Amino acid sequence: MINTTPDREAAGLARRLAAILYDTLVFTAVLLVATVPFVLLARGAPTSEVGKFIFQFYLLAVAFLFFGWFWVHGGQTLGMRTWHLRLVNGTGGAISWKQALLRFLGALLSWAALGVGYLWILIDRDGRAWHDRLSGTHLVVTPKTTGSTHF
Repeated sequence: MINTTPDREAAGLARRLAAILYDTLVFTAVLLVATVPFVLLARGAPTSEVGKFIFQFYLLAVAFLFFGWFWVHGGQTLGMRTWHLRLVNGTGGAISWKQALLRFLGALLSWAALGVGYLWILIDRDGRAWHDRLSGTHLVVTPKTTGSTHF
């Protein structure tokens, strides 16, 4: 087991992929909703090259804001929370927006390289993907809680 901090283990590939699958389902719904105002303003799908570029940039910005907000505010997307994962900086604390941007761009690169950036965790001494290294972040397993009792 690889420790990224003294009390936390690095997230393995299977757990990461399970969280990604969960987040993909949630994010698909977000993209559908985010598309509505753009399509209404453009009166349909963009047809010009400039319009297509703007639309793609808009969707990329929505993706960054979606994932970045979760990463910066609590270190967990819904999928990460479900699979007991948390994104932390090098000292175990919250990441910055700059780190979130570097991680987001690095994750795009990891996918663009046919997933090699994700598979990298299988050989990395700290169990980190390319985007973890690029952004100075760690994806760690959080302890499972047994629920709390409220009186």
